[in-house]
Amino acid sequence: MPLRPAVILAFIFSLGYPIGALAVSAMSPMSVLVFRFALSALILGAWAALSGVRWPTGHRLGHVMVAGLLTQGLQFGCLYLALMYGAPAVLGAVLVSMNPVATALLAAVFLGERLTARRVAALVLGVVAVLAACAQRLLAVGGVDTVIILLVVSLLAISSGGVYQQRFCRGVDFRANAALQNAAALVPVSILSLFLPWHVTNLHLAIVGVAAVVLLNSTLCMTLYVRAIDHYGAAAVAMLFAVIPAIAGVLSWLILGQRPDAGIVVGLAVGALACWLNSRAGTDAVRSTVPAPATPPPPTAESSRSGPSDRHAPAAECPCP
Repeated sequence: MPLRPAVILAFIFSLGYPIGALAVSAMSPMSVLVFRFALSALILGAWAALSGVRWPTGHRLGHVMVAGLLTQGLQFGCLYLALMYGAPAVLGAVLVSMNPVATALLAAVFLGERLTARRVAALVLGVVAVLAACAQRLLAVGGVDTVIILLVVSLLAISSGGVYQQRFCRGVDFRANAALQNAAALVPVSILSLFLPWHVTNLHLAIVGVAAVVLLNSTLCMTLYVRAIDHYGAAAVAMLFAVIPAIAGVLSWLILGQRPDAGIVVGLAVGALACWLNSRAGTDAVRSTVPAPATPPPPTAESSRSGPSDRHAPAAECPCP
């Protein structure tokens, strides 16, 4: 994946964790998600309609909806519930950011992508970066509780959703894809919201938080995420999650006042190295698939003795008068 889109997507995706925590602190998580998916589906749907894009139909439409249920509904539903139960924004980033490992393994099993030595090394560095960035948080939690289970399910949702999208949703316009995915995620979230309490503790903060979640997280970020998977593949995009926890930690410090520790700094450096190594692995894979230019056969003794008329045989056979 090229550096520029990788940096933009990683930054915007990382921004979603402190913004999501900010919104959930002022409003119940399911109500935030209802507004998020509904408004994002309307915005993206209008954009797709005005652009005159071709909407998927038939089996492909069903595949897009399934991908939306995984990457949008299940992922963010579990993530926001974990935030409601007290999960720090960086802890949510750390478990979901194990996405490169899960995606690479799923892509190798279901998509037949080869795990080269360089990509395996990048995956190992990605795990080290994630653990270093959130080591203090992980040690503070200790044991497996509801928050950990929700975050693990969120991880499996985004990993399987990315692989599913790469396998079945290639060629769908990113605007129509993102709009339909938000619409699909709205259904289970709306049903779940009927059984959970709605509350607003800070109206002004809730409005700002929901607006930021809709415009930045859902509309911009997930549109870029969907388009990146379509262009570069799920495994390459997933490697960005190696550096996302460290960026999310810095942004949480600036927005929420959560000061990053030394592990976040180490995670940022190691994660950047992992992303660079994975990018090189993808470049090498592309080069290996490009056929080498054909070389002309070596001249034979007979061809070297032939005259100009022999070398231009096709022209001599032209039936012109």
